[in-house]
Amino acid sequence: MPADLAPPRRERPELKPTPHLRPGRLLAGFLTLVLVVGGGWFAWKYVGTNIVAKQRQGEMAVALADDWSGNRQGDATTDTVRIGEAMAVMRIPRFGSDFEVPVVEGVDDSALTSGVGHFPDTQRPGQLGNFAVAGHRITNGQPFKDFPDLRAGDKVVVETRTHVYTYVLEGSGTDTIVDFSDIWVVQPVPEKARRTKSQRSRAKPTRAILTLTTCSEIFHTDNRSVAFGRLVDSHHV
Repeated sequence: MPADLAPPRRERPELKPTPHLRPGRLLAGFLTLVLVVGGGWFAWKYVGTNIVAKQRQGEMAVALADDWSGNRQGDATTDTVRIGEAMAVMRIPRFGSDFEVPVVEGVDDSALTSGVGHFPDTQRPGQLGNFAVAGHRITNGQPFKDFPDLRAGDKVVVETRTHVYTYVLEGSGTDTIVDFSDIWVVQPVPEKARRTKSQRSRAKPTRAILTLTTCSEIFHTDNRSVAFGRLVDSHHV
């Protein structure tokens, strides 16, 4: 091919050496990523879950009121309640005049996000024996965040479809701290189960009591704070 008809010769671009990332920069980038992810998790865990849980609890309270409207006859202790369903509303004046939270059957994560959870093997509100519930002190609506403020003599009001029950606490929110495995606190007669060190006490209850449980420390879950109360009043709605 004649030289004047040959395609123009292209200059090959000069290849620049690829800069090497220094270990310090890699570490800084990794730490930044960890901080961003960790900060997002912390914000969701301790802020986001509270927002979602409070909304859910409010919706359940409204649904419960609608369900009860015009249906106050009979005895709510015979109602069939499935795991995850609300059975009552709890009010604790010590926590504020506007404190109102659903009592939900079960103590799994879903139930405790919806309000305070009722231990399924314990009695219903107002019944002879132990009506035992658990609630979060932090995250998921944190209904029991002020648990240490409870004092002997404080009232706990539990409203069901047919009755309102008033319990009075016999101790403070810091009087009794147990290991999470100590299930004597939810037995029908806790004081008897504690004395006999029985996890499955067969003692027959002679009075209606209330047991409130929560984590003893905000960021520590091995121990539980417990407050006991006795039924002092019951009336039909």
